[in-house]
Amino acid sequence: MASQQPLLSPEEIAALTAAVEREPPVESVGQNTSFPIRKHDLASEDSSLGLNVGSLDMINERFIRMFRLGMLEVLRTSPRLNPARVEILRFGTYLKGLKPPMSVNTVRMAPLRGQSIVIIEPSVIFSSLDNFFGGFGRGVSQLTPGRLFTPTETRIVNLILEVFFRSMRDAWGPICPVDFEHISSEINPQFAQIADESDLVVLSRFEGEPSSEHAGGFIDLVIPYVSLKPVRDQLRSRVQSSVGHDESDKVWRRELAHAVNDASLEIQITMGRIQMGLPSLHEIKPGDILFFRKPEYARALIRETPVFDVEVGTSGAQVAFRIVKAVKPEPQ
Repeated sequence: MASQQPLLSPEEIAALTAAVEREPPVESVGQNTSFPIRKHDLASEDSSLGLNVGSLDMINERFIRMFRLGMLEVLRTSPRLNPARVEILRFGTYLKGLKPPMSVNTVRMAPLRGQSIVIIEPSVIFSSLDNFFGGFGRGVSQLTPGRLFTPTETRIVNLILEVFFRSMRDAWGPICPVDFEHISSEINPQFAQIADESDLVVLSRFEGEPSSEHAGGFIDLVIPYVSLKPVRDQLRSRVQSSVGHDESDKVWRRELAHAVNDASLEIQITMGRIQMGLPSLHEIKPGDILFFRKPEYARALIRETPVFDVEVGTSGAQVAFRIVKAVKPEPQ
């Protein structure tokens, strides 16, 4: 095997050593030293990649309306759930605030990568169960940590998940078509490892309104932050794209124009205006003649808004007016 040739010859090494000994390097030497430097940790996860939390809030608002209707249809109850503001936090921080038992469901939210979890607090389950069997929606105060859900309670959980998946699918539709696949169920959130404790997750919480009979409960949808990166451009816009909806927009405009055309309006013709004080008005008697300067054209008004300048006259035995020009409304 042939020996490798050195990168530098002995003469070149000797010349470099002599140059270093003669002129030691200056630590401050560099290019573009006047520009500010921003520290960047390659091992940390960036949470400012353009994810629009406001778009997720709008999705959740749309979801909750559909979810209430779906629950009323399936379980004969309309839970008083309200969406809280979407949060971005560490997965470990989120888990610290949960106490088993809970209905912890691992799901796949295609086409997003990775797995997400849907957590249903027991109060939501038991209030739905009580309503389903004709009760008043009473929940539970507290369950023992190791308690498992009965087959009846599990069936209620599955019905809630079916409505949840369908409603969330419809709510996400204008942004990105998604589909849900149920993977597994647990009662302890610590077993649902969809991300490392230091990873960021996006929490969408739907809180129940508390009452005198139960604490309200909540339903959480937790999505790993990295799963939403591929759709951050759609979420950043916050405005639903009009692509593919042009035909429905035309139908809406046509129906709106048709409805406006059916509206009836009252037109008032003003020949002139006289301004006087209240004492002069009290002194007016029948037969008095009031003088005023007649404008060139009378004014046609609709709800006190001027629309046309007109000429007043007669047409046969009818008093009539002829439109001279349109009047541009003055800005309020």
